[in-house]
Amino acid sequence: MIEWIKTNKLVVLGGIFIILAGAYFLLEPASEESNVLDNEEEWLTSERTVNENIVEHEEEVIVIVDVKGAVNNPGVYEAESEDRVIDMINMAGGLKESADEAKINFATRVEDEMVIYVPEIGEEMEQEGGMMTVMGGTDQKDGKVNINTADDTELQTLTGIGPAKAAAIIDYREKNGPFKVIEDLKLISGIGEKSFEKLKEQIKVK
Repeated sequence: MIEWIKTNKLVVLGGIFIILAGAYFLLEPASEESNVLDNEEEWLTSERTVNENIVEHEEEVIVIVDVKGAVNNPGVYEAESEDRVIDMINMAGGLKESADEAKINFATRVEDEMVIYVPEIGEEMEQEGGMMTVMGGTDQKDGKVNINTADDTELQTLTGIGPAKAAAIIDYREKNGPFKVIEDLKLISGIGEKSFEKLKEQIKVK
C-alpha cells in the first residue's frame, strides 16, 4: 500500500485537493447564508428602533403654559397635550389660600401659549392682552352653559341633566371632539327632541 502511494503520489495529492475543495464549497454557502440572515436581522432591528423613536416623538407634544395669579409659584411651565389646568396649577405649587377656586375650571385641557390666571376671592376679572381666567362653561354675560367646556357640576345645572347624562356629554367630547352646533347634543343617549327643546335656550357651543 505504501509502495502504491509512493508510486501514485500525484494521484493521492489530487484526490486530497478535490476532497478539500468540495468541503470548502459545501460549507461556504452556509456561512454566506448565515451572514445574510445576520445582516437582515440587524436591519430589521434598526428599522424597529427608528419607527419606535418616530412614534414616541409624535406622542410627546410639548406645550408652553403661563400660570399667573393666586398660585404659590407663578411662571411659565412645559406641559404635554393631554395635561389639564389642575396639572399646571400643581406644577405651579398649588393654589394660595386666597385663590377663588369657584372661578377655575380645573378640567380644561391645556393648549400651547395658554395663560391661566387664578383670581383671588373677590377679585374682578377682565380679559386683556390674551390673558384669560380658565373658568367653567357658564358665561356670566348671557348665563348660558358652554357644553364644550362645562364640567360635570355645571352640566348638571341644565334642565334634565343628571350625573349620568353629564358624564355622557363629557365622554362624547373626549372621544369625538367639541360639539359643532347645539343640536349635536341630541347625539347623546337619553337626550331626544323633547329634552333638547327644554335645553336649547340654556346652552351654547362657543
